[in-house]
Amino acid sequence: MERQPRGEQLDAEILDGVVEFIGRIVTAGENIAQRLSVPVTFIKALSMLERPMAMKDLGKRMHCDPSFVTVVADMLEKRGLAQREAHPGDRRVRYLVLTGEGLALKHRIQSEMAARMPWSRTLTEEEREQLLALIRKMLKAESLPETGADSPGRPEAAPPSQPSAPGEVDDVLSAGPARTG
Repeated sequence: MERQPRGEQLDAEILDGVVEFIGRIVTAGENIAQRLSVPVTFIKALSMLERPMAMKDLGKRMHCDPSFVTVVADMLEKRGLAQREAHPGDRRVRYLVLTGEGLALKHRIQSEMAARMPWSRTLTEEEREQLLALIRKMLKAESLPETGADSPGRPEAAPPSQPSAPGEVDDVLSAGPARTG
């Protein structure tokens, strides 16, 4: 039996760990959504609405079809959590804006999610800062070329980058897997 090189073994173990970790985050979000009697898509949309946002841009951030964003916006409006507003410079563009109730629900969900996350309970502040730096580094590297069977070796490391905007990592982590339709 041939042993796998340590680098390949590490990559496989990291992938397994990340998949399990994301599953736990998604499950925590699903449990909170169920307890609050809101669809999981609300959690994803609310986490991304920090300011008025064009519905087209929200769809891109949620990685979903624009028609699905319309359904989400309809549901948020129906529950009084958001409202649509016209862009002052271009009436064709519709912004989705959280209401006071929507903002309160967003903060409640964020607090409950943060309290359930293992980094909040098990890592020191310094370790959380290191984790955040590593996450940001990996997120910045997403434009690396893919490696395949015809391109042996690993991609080159991404050049050093500026830190992400505050909340960017929170958005990514809280978003969970993209769901459409």
